[in-house]
Amino acid sequence: MDYLIKRNDLRDCTWDDSALPELADGAARLKVEAFALTANNVTYATFGEAMNYWNFFPATAPEFGRVPVWGFATVVESKAEGVAPGARVYGYLPISDQFDVQPVRVGTESFIDGVAHRQGLAAIYNTYVFTAADPTYDATFDAQQMLFRPLFTTGWMIDDCLMETGDPVPETVVISSASSKTALALAHCLKARGGVDAVGLTSKGNVAFVEGTGLYARVQTYDEVDTMHARGLTAFVDFLGRPTLTADIHNALRDRLVRSLVIGVTDWEGNRAPIDLPDPQPEFFFVPTYAAERAKVLGADALNQRLGASLMAFYRASSAFVTPQHASGPEAIDSAWHKTLEGQVSPATGLILSF
Repeated sequence: MDYLIKRNDLRDCTWDDSALPELADGAARLKVEAFALTANNVTYATFGEAMNYWNFFPATAPEFGRVPVWGFATVVESKAEGVAPGARVYGYLPISDQFDVQPVRVGTESFIDGVAHRQGLAAIYNTYVFTAADPTYDATFDAQQMLFRPLFTTGWMIDDCLMETGDPVPETVVISSASSKTALALAHCLKARGGVDAVGLTSKGNVAFVEGTGLYARVQTYDEVDTMHARGLTAFVDFLGRPTLTADIHNALRDRLVRSLVIGVTDWEGNRAPIDLPDPQPEFFFVPTYAAERAKVLGADALNQRLGASLMAFYRASSAFVTPQHASGPEAIDSAWHKTLEGQVSPATGLILSF
């Protein structure tokens, strides 16, 4: 069963229930066990064409796509050396009950899907990690790993970009869509670092939640941006994707603003037509590119050790403000997609779905 989303109308969804072909030589078949659904997946669909997210899991009908999600899967059949039936992996999945991969570079800890249509796409999205050999895996935090591992990685990399490699280093970081899970990850990293204020921007309905996390030095609503003040040199990290808000931030902060990073689009239906802005001009932050650059500088092992330690601390901390909510079956999955699309999922809830 494949959940198909119309590329030019994200509300138009359907299920395709067709049999998989006989498993090809060198391939492995994975059964999707469970996955998280967040606003990040809406970003994948919104940028499906521009950023090639639809290319990871092509649909049979070209006008539809299979949006990627993060979760766990089990190998149910294999003709690939080193990938045994029963092995459990974490990685990038389609919303499908089963799918096939072509494992290459198989090691004790992971493998890469080397299927032709994924060539040239970011390796971070093509890697499947065996849970039995993953040093950061803890079964106690299965739900947190599905919800937060990729999002936390984004937040951690933004923190690293601003505070370790940034020049100048900001004293305040203003974060839009402050209730989103990636924003919470970034705010957690900044608070753990110390010496920098995180200011959260959110809607009126989410103020209590954002304040309750204890991650932000101050919380403001979007309609208060024109009166914004910030301590010292300031960076703006935009998860909302609303150019009018970006313009308001730039105009309010003026000379104090030293960086402006664009990450996502929780406001996926908003008008994203660019607006003339005072410098600094917004930069699009693409995690795979930045992570690859940092791995060259620090070494992949050192980078992963730093990230892993911070990740486990966040798993424990997140239980105070996000509660996993489990649901299963096609109707539940369809309902969860539409609720996420319409912004109807409480920020205090983390959706974990299965077939």
